[in-house]
Amino acid sequence: MNSQQKITQHQLDVLDETRCTPRFDISVQGRYRTGNGLARHVPIFEISETGCRFYDRFGRLTAGTDITIKIETIGPIVATVRWSKDHIVGVQFERPIYGPVFEFIRNKLAHEDED
Repeated sequence: MNSQQKITQHQLDVLDETRCTPRFDISVQGRYRTGNGLARHVPIFEISETGCRFYDRFGRLTAGTDITIKIETIGPIVATVRWSKDHIVGVQFERPIYGPVFEFIRNKLAHEDED
């Protein structure tokens, strides 16, 4: 798929059905960086051990772009953009997030706003 093509909702649904790890809704702040570029702050709203989705108001990331991402204070985590549509970006981590760290993100960070 070239960078000008948009991913369809059907393609997103197929990706959901073929996931190797379950995704969880969260609401945490993060930031990503491409190469030596400036860090861009983004809200992360979904995560799995192998990747996440976030909202990128600039909408310039394309499939295949390598980034580093921080989830709150955790990271940087090396990742690759797998798709981007309407400012929503899906990335795959280079290595899965270690179990206890992932549970911390899921359980502690995702619920800090509720306190």
